[in-house]
Order: sequence, then C-alpha cells, then structure tokens
Amino acid sequence: MVQSATRPGAPGFWSIARRPRWIAALLLALGIAGGFAALGQWQLERSLESTVVDDRDTETPVPLDSVAEPQQVMTTDASGRLVSVSGEWVAGDDLIVTGRLSGDDGSGAAGEPGDWVVRHLVTEGGASLAVAVGYGPVGAGIPDLPSGDAELTGRYVPSESPQQSDFEAGERTAIAVAELINLWREPGPVYSGYLVLDDAPAGLETVAAPPPEGATELNLLNLFYAIEWVIFGGFAVYLWWRLVKDEQEKLAGPADDEAADSPQPAPLN
Repeated sequence: MVQSATRPGAPGFWSIARRPRWIAALLLALGIAGGFAALGQWQLERSLESTVVDDRDTETPVPLDSVAEPQQVMTTDASGRLVSVSGEWVAGDDLIVTGRLSGDDGSGAAGEPGDWVVRHLVTEGGASLAVAVGYGPVGAGIPDLPSGDAELTGRYVPSESPQQSDFEAGERTAIAVAELINLWREPGPVYSGYLVLDDAPAGLETVAAPPPEGATELNLLNLFYAIEWVIFGGFAVYLWWRLVKDEQEKLAGPADDEAADSPQPAPLN
C-alpha cells in the first residue's frame, strides 16, 4: 500500500511548538501539572504519616494536668496516656452508656456486651473530667459507688462524637463531652477527653483500654490519590503535545489532497 506524501515545506512539530500560542499553552500545561504534582506530594505525605512509629512512653502514669488542659483540644502527646488525677466525685451526675463492649484486653477481641458507667469528677484544679469507671451487665443499672474524694489512675482518651439517639430521653451510646456538659449541673471548665479507669470499683468490671498502637499500616487510599494526581499532571502535558501534533498534521496534510483540489486537464477525445 502506497502512503500519501505530505505537502512540501510543511512545518515540523517543534517548529509549530515554538510558536507563541503553543509556548503559552505549554506554560499553562506545566503550571497545571505542577499543581497536580504538589497535590500528589501532599497525599503521599499523608499516606506516609500513618506509618510513623509512636515511640512515646504511654504506660508510665503522669499527672493529667501535665499533658492536658481544660477547654483545650487534646494533643497527640496526651492521647492514650496513662495519667493520674485527684478530685471529688459529683453526686447525681452518674449515668449509663448503653450498647458498649468491655474492650480489647490485648487478645484482639472487642470484648463482651455491657453497660458502661460514666461519672463526673471535679479535679483539684476545679475542672470537670468524665470518667468511665467500669462496666456491668446490660440493664443492671448503677451500683453503689464511692463518693467524696478520689485518687484515680487510668487511660486518657479522646471524646467520642455526639450520638444520633435522644440522649435527653436517656438513650446514650457514646461518651461525648459535648453532650455531657449539657447533662452535668455545673460543668465549669471541662477536659476534652475522658478517663478510662484502670481499676473498677466494687460492683463493676474494669473496661479494657489497651495502649495506642506503636505503628499503623500505610494508608493505601492516600497513596492511590497521590498516584492519581501524578497521572493527571502527565495528562496535562500529553494534552498539549496532542494538540500541537494535531496542528502539525493539519498543516502537513497529504500532497494528494492538493492534487485533488487543483483543476484537472480535460480528457482528450
């Protein structure tokens, strides 16, 4: 099969690419690609952050007020630490959180169903702290608990998200500080997290609260997004190349087209 020849003197690819409008288009494509590359790098960093080893000493109890402050967002250093705190129980503010499990005791299991008892402690500094003191059988209610002064040790963990159920009607399934301050009579300044007691009082079982994981797996979703942004950046440059190539092919069309467009001699009789 014989291929059609291109027009004589047709411009080459780089001859067209050096024209002002295509240089401007290239700069735009590179700018877009650079933006996509920056987004890809950000997603990659997010993915790698999850693999950072947590080498904090979370198992040596420290005073709560040395790692956390009332009315402040919980810091990474405070989250999951064993802490000690002194204060006084507030009578009448005890409540039950239903639909819970006894916790992971280190075996990897989530534990058995039970109701958690959450109490209101006012620290020596005058701040309010929610304390999950233990769990009991479903529907067992709140047993007789110690009152007055308390010296506590437990794991300080982040508050849970407010629940969707009607907590004012007694349906509570989450330990959310934002909800508890609406139930306590005089909350005052409040710690943003809550304490899981490491030794439950008589009548309750201790809630298992394992230490934070030392490391987490690579976040594959963020890694996928990073690769996706790189592909988008490459496509922006490819699109510029394809447009220039199309322009070249348009200008360097087959010579046969010119011959077809030119007047043909009359046939001889």
